Amino acid sequence: MRILILFAGLFFSIASFADDFVLKSSAFSDNAKLPAAYTCDGENVSPELSWTNTPNGTKSFTLVLTDPDAPQGTFYHWILYNIPSDTQSLARSIEILPGDTLLGKNSTGQTNYFGACPPQGTQHHYIFTLYALDISLNVTAGMDGPSLLATIKNHILKTTTLTALYQRIEKKT
Repeated sequence: MRILILFAGLFFSIASFADDFVLKSSAFSDNAKLPAAYTCDGENVSPELSWTNTPNGTKSFTLVLTDPDAPQGTFYHWILYNIPSDTQSLARSIEILPGDTLLGKNSTGQTNYFGACPPQGTQHHYIFTLYALDISLNVTAGMDGPSLLATIKNHILKTTTLTALYQRIEKKT
C-alpha cells in the first residue's frame, strides 16, 4: 500500500510539473549569460522566446523585460501586450508582431526592444516575465511598465519568468 501511495504521489508530482507554464529561449538558459547579440554591445535585437502549457482561459499575454538591478530602480527594457492567446513564440529580432500585439514604452521612452546595457563592471539580472491574462486589454499602445502592470494586476492567470545575466566587457583603451 505504501508503494502505491508513493507511486501515486510521484505520478501527480511529475504530471503537475509537466503542466507548468514555461518560458524559454533557444539563445540562453534560465539564469545563464545573455549572449552579446541581445545587448547594447552587440546587435541589440530581441531573443527568440517560446512558451508552453498556456493556462486555460487565457485571452492574451503580456511580456515585460526588466532589469531590477538598475541604479535608479527597475528599468523596463521591452514591453509587449495584447499578444494573442494562440501565440506560443516570438521570433529573434521580431519586427512584425502577432495579431493585435501592442508595444509599450520602455524606460528610455521608446516603443522598442532595448537590450541589456548595465554599467561596466557590474552584472545585472534581466528578467523576461510572461503574464497569461484572462482578458484582452482595451488600451492603446505606448503604456509604460508601471501603468501596464497596474492595469493587468487583477487579470493575471499565471506568470512565468526567464532570467538572463549580463556584465559588459570592459574595453581596453
